[in-house]
Amino acid sequence: MKILVTYDMFREGFTELESKYEVTLPEGRDFTYEEVFEMIPEYDVLCSMLDFPVNKELIDHAPKLRLIANYGVGYNNIDVAYALEKGLTVANTPDPVTAPTANLALGLMLDTARRITECDRKLRTLGKDMKIGMLENLGMPVTGQTLGIIGMGRIGKALAKRANALGMDVIYHKRRQLCIDDETKLNVTYVSKEELLAKADFVSLNAPYTPDTYHIIGEEELKLMKPSAILINTARGPLVDEHALVKALREGTIHGAGLDVFEFGDYPLPELLEMDNVVLTPHIGTQTTETRIIMARTVCNNVIGFLEGDRPVSRVLRP
Repeated sequence: MKILVTYDMFREGFTELESKYEVTLPEGRDFTYEEVFEMIPEYDVLCSMLDFPVNKELIDHAPKLRLIANYGVGYNNIDVAYALEKGLTVANTPDPVTAPTANLALGLMLDTARRITECDRKLRTLGKDMKIGMLENLGMPVTGQTLGIIGMGRIGKALAKRANALGMDVIYHKRRQLCIDDETKLNVTYVSKEELLAKADFVSLNAPYTPDTYHIIGEEELKLMKPSAILINTARGPLVDEHALVKALREGTIHGAGLDVFEFGDYPLPELLEMDNVVLTPHIGTQTTETRIIMARTVCNNVIGFLEGDRPVSRVLRP
């Protein structure tokens, strides 16, 4: 079996895979699409990164391909419907990303509400010229506030547990309501999206990116939110209409935002960079050394489990 890995990653994550099969990994950089397109006809398995496009053309150019094992919980980089139609298996890595992404969402909530990054930046740039007084740098409370989670999957559930520990009330909305037992265990309440937006002091987006969730937060949704509300997005950038968000932040429609992902790629709109009430991180939800290695091992487990049937495979069953 020949396995092609598109991305440069810590090699210790691939130790078992390399001991069993012929594995091609890039050195010092990721493979380009053109390089993969040229190599792929000889390979049985493709291990792709979440931003590497696995499209119809690539799939049709891979006569031996049996498995696409994606590095990441998201898989909108893959034409899953076409892959499944062609009889391929698609796998992802949901478990390792859950805790670190939920932790980052919580960090963005606390940072934005308590103005941590803003105050740090001002101290560094203004020094003793920064105004410091009892009423100069007031933030928003977190304990006792209501968190609204849109998308109650693994990460949403993990965030709900953390919010409960902080003494927050948690409401949620998703396509299918959880069973009563799960709601009781998580101490969460199901509401409509409109009710969530109207009631929540913090709105966290934890839904996958699909055609149905594109711009799930746009101008009309932002208008439903409290003027004191904070929007958190650690899911996918296109869930938010970024131009509408800039307008809402400028006009005081909502209080602030904490964003780890952006609508138009790796960088936010320039206007967001100028706003003190916005905390921005460059898609670091899973960026810890341990998480990266565990994700690589999970990819390898998916590959070995698929080829040998000796362990579970995290299969993507539909687009």
